[in-house]
Amino acid sequence: MPGSIVDGAERGDGPALPVLDKYHLTELDPIRVAGGGDVADALSAAARYAEAPLSPPERSAALHRAADLLDARRADLRETMIAEAGFPGRDCDGEISRALNTLRLSAEEATRITGEMVPFDAAVAGRIGFTMRVPVGTVVAITPFNAPLNTPAHKVGPGLAAGNAVILKPSEKTPGAANLLVRALLEAGFPPGAVQTLQGGADVARLLLDDPRPAFFAFTGSTAVGRAIQQAAGLRRTQMELGSIASTIVLDGDPAEIAAKCAGASFRKAGQVCTSIQTLYVADSAMEAFRDAYVAEAEALVAGDPSDRGTDVGPLISEDAAARVEGMLRGATILTGGTRAGPLMQPTVISDPASAFLEAEAFGPVAALIPVTGLDDAIARVNATPYGLATGIFTQDIGAAFTAARGLHVGGVHINETSSSRVDLMPYGGVKLSGFGQEGPRYAIREMTHERLVTFSGLA
Repeated sequence: MPGSIVDGAERGDGPALPVLDKYHLTELDPIRVAGGGDVADALSAAARYAEAPLSPPERSAALHRAADLLDARRADLRETMIAEAGFPGRDCDGEISRALNTLRLSAEEATRITGEMVPFDAAVAGRIGFTMRVPVGTVVAITPFNAPLNTPAHKVGPGLAAGNAVILKPSEKTPGAANLLVRALLEAGFPPGAVQTLQGGADVARLLLDDPRPAFFAFTGSTAVGRAIQQAAGLRRTQMELGSIASTIVLDGDPAEIAAKCAGASFRKAGQVCTSIQTLYVADSAMEAFRDAYVAEAEALVAGDPSDRGTDVGPLISEDAAARVEGMLRGATILTGGTRAGPLMQPTVISDPASAFLEAEAFGPVAALIPVTGLDDAIARVNATPYGLATGIFTQDIGAAFTAARGLHVGGVHINETSSSRVDLMPYGGVKLSGFGQEGPRYAIREMTHERLVTFSGLA
């Protein structure tokens, strides 16, 4: 029975927790939940490593080796995610490739951590100063089910690159990929206390939050849970990548090309991505051609068993999650899809959504087509939501592109790409209820280090 990885050893003194195959709803190997002793020992091991971390070149080399080890274990990672997350093979392959890239980017950044000179000459003679970045200590990373390898890599990679110890608490729904990641990092040369997993649910997170030793909490997940973690963390530093009602604006351009991009961004991972398109604001003049092309793209996707090579869209993480998404369709006009069998929901396109659909994150394979009179109308509608993670806009008008870049209250604006356009090296984070702080190895390292000022004065 798999468990946590604490100080290099697999263990777990808590109860067994079932893990389901998300399509067949059959039980996989349960996990041994971490207990209080596991949490205490993990924090002690982390503190020991944080006192004497590997050097930057050593950290860089170990991260590169870990990426190579995971690359050689693609089959195991793929099999694990198909069963635990319900991802079709192509989504698994994308997740693995991105995670490898995230680790390699983190490896490169490990040797580029610098401060800056402070211009004392403008204020006082005979004094110089500079800043340096130093590790925060122990980072606790709490990650969700929808990216069970790459989201942990985005926390663990930069955390280790910065010289911290990292304790990873993955989703109890998808525990396997996290252990495979941590085993690879340990085999690659990180000492046992440098990186560990603690398996389990909210009780384990609470034990970590109640202990004063963690210096930094990196969380990806729902806004409600993020608020609770932020409150419990107190004055300790946090990085919050939270919920979203992600939108994409279509003003003009090739409807077939745009529809293909938007379909991928709407239904990848069954829509269970923070930046999955939930609302498509389409100019009146472009609506008919785009609607026809987009609906056709959705209807061409095959929803079914994620282990089948022909499947494009797998199940949601649970029957309850699928039922919740189905309930959000009430009152809307269904253009295609809308049916559900257990956790499996057909790719769905709606129009005339109820107000409730525009006020909560769907997190499922459904998107609404909403006509707008123009760019100002679209910007106002996007900005009216309490979230602000990312927005895409398709237009050939450079003026409209800059207007959107200035006017949209979101963390990222992607011109001629969808809201779900992400390259792992870029800064990634939101505003408003979508959180604060940034992912992307270079930017996350800044979050996970302190800036220390050093000054020198001349002696007479």
